[in-house]
Amino acid sequence: MTTIADFTVSTSKGEPLDLQRKLGKVLLVVNTASKCGFTPQYDGLEELYQGYGEKGFEVLAFPCNQFGNQEPGDADEIEQFCKVNFGLTFPLMAKVDVNGDEASPLFDWMKAEAPGLMGSKAIKWNFTKFLIDREGNVVKRYGPADAPKGIAKDIEKLL
Repeated sequence: MTTIADFTVSTSKGEPLDLQRKLGKVLLVVNTASKCGFTPQYDGLEELYQGYGEKGFEVLAFPCNQFGNQEPGDADEIEQFCKVNFGLTFPLMAKVDVNGDEASPLFDWMKAEAPGLMGSKAIKWNFTKFLIDREGNVVKRYGPADAPKGIAKDIEKLL
């Protein structure tokens, strides 16, 4: 059975991150963008990270430029924007595609594990979120309009 531990992603610095190292933690994996109407959700994501980080919770944010060209910057520009405007302390990963032929294998797996509305496997917009349990399984998918603080109860159940 596939879990998040079967994937390696790249950090914003281009270094490989074996997600097997994240087993034992509760994760919220999010595709993000700096110029999106949902960008203020960075505040809520940081709140979750600050509130639950010591209990074994992490946010993995993957910038994505597939929706309306809303993440055009390079890794340094994105990190600077997030730190200055939202005070982010959780790490940003490398920019990825979440749909199509060049989609990240991690996102392809998560979409298959937790399809969206009416069984759609496509991600419709920025700030789609996937909750991963300590064993590395996808527990739930949340749409862009689902505010981070509304996910807190689901996170608490897994911690």
